[in-house]
Amino acid sequence: MLSSNSRLWLPRAYHALTAQRKFSSKRPGLGLSETLKSVINTGAPGDNVKVTGWVRSVRMQKRIAFAEVVDGSTLRGIQIIMDDPQMASDLSTGCSVEITGKLATSPGREQSKEIQATHVSVIGKSDPESYPLQKKRHTLEFLREIGYLRPRSQTIGAVTRLRDQAEIGLHKFFHDHDFMRIHTPALTANDCEGGGETFNVVTAGTDHPETGFFGKKVNLTVSGQLHLEVFAGAFKRVYNFNQSFRAEPSQTGRHLSEFWMLEAECAFMNDLPTLVNVEEEMIRSTTQHIADTAGTDLDFFLHKNEDLGKLVQRLTNTEPYARISYTEAIDILQRADAKAKFSFKPQWGQGLQSEHERYLATTHFAGPVFVTDYPADIKSFYMLPNPDGRTVACMDLLVPGPCELLGGSLRDHAYQRLKSKVESLGFEEGSLDWYLDLRKYGSTPHGGFGMGFERYIQMITGLESVRDIIPFPRHAGRCQY
Repeated sequence: MLSSNSRLWLPRAYHALTAQRKFSSKRPGLGLSETLKSVINTGAPGDNVKVTGWVRSVRMQKRIAFAEVVDGSTLRGIQIIMDDPQMASDLSTGCSVEITGKLATSPGREQSKEIQATHVSVIGKSDPESYPLQKKRHTLEFLREIGYLRPRSQTIGAVTRLRDQAEIGLHKFFHDHDFMRIHTPALTANDCEGGGETFNVVTAGTDHPETGFFGKKVNLTVSGQLHLEVFAGAFKRVYNFNQSFRAEPSQTGRHLSEFWMLEAECAFMNDLPTLVNVEEEMIRSTTQHIADTAGTDLDFFLHKNEDLGKLVQRLTNTEPYARISYTEAIDILQRADAKAKFSFKPQWGQGLQSEHERYLATTHFAGPVFVTDYPADIKSFYMLPNPDGRTVACMDLLVPGPCELLGGSLRDHAYQRLKSKVESLGFEEGSLDWYLDLRKYGSTPHGGFGMGFERYIQMITGLESVRDIIPFPRHAGRCQY
């Protein structure tokens, strides 16, 4: 056991150590090999370098050989020049290598630097006859069938780097605005949306949740909203970035059974326009961060896609996104129906179908549009009623591509009114008492929203299916690896 003196000594020793580090002229390296991104961005022609990666292609000539080596840090990798073709004799597409050589300026248009190899070592061989990723265009459907190798493809590589920077951009936005990140649970006894599209968790060896591990019915979360509201009652501004699970049998390119959600809740929020402002600035800030930090990968998708380029520009400029009420949206759709010939006739009181959302975002506004104040009967129980008695203070953000990108609302903070809603909807008695009690002890006007992360990436890449956005897609009938 530490003595009282020891307890005092430890912090002093820690501060002394950190002070020493602060004045150290050079931090110790990690001992990791440099990434190609680092070599290309910071290396100078003439530098001796050592790189590692995987061979994307090999080209042999009589007196010289070329190889493209990638390591996931850049879109196109780097070209290796071998003056002796014999150096490339053991190379094949897909093998892992270590290359030693001299960095040189590249005469090629698609790369700034190349490596004049002095030594080539094969770390892991790859059978050229059976390796599925040859130097040709592969369809995204084909790549899904070889999910364990598809990260090596250019498209999935670019998507993955964009995901990484998008997540960094989101965290930066929220931390810059004093939001606290909360780790909400994956296991929950509640269904936030009340739709019943949940995966039940059952202990192995029993079919009866009541007698299983938790002694009650438990499911995988569809949303962390209710748990975020708990912490919004103490930290004012909170958010999460977690996996969510929905047992939807849909086979469309917009739905997954396991996906990532960004959710946020704000206490002391009195009006819907303020919540919309937060959402809009989050999208604008994150998209700009991606453009600034992953421009090459973004350009990979924008190239030859003029509409997508216009959308990204629209997302990042300072002009406010379009905002209309649900009632105005129905009016627009009904007037367009004669020409658009919708399969589902737009009617007030009915939910907007995908074709309606697509028309509003892609055709009518040609960009992002917030639709607010939906009928109360088609929205969730926790949303704050508007004074008109028919609608609730909510919104969806519709965008070209995935259509609905995010949804949110002001939350009902009146105890008795919310209690009546919960009772009328038939929730298990007592299951939401804790949520209702939040309205009894220092409740505030508050609001929040949730955004499907894969749908955001789908929007800025223009890819048709979210199955090509997430590293390991899970959906009805499909759970590989």
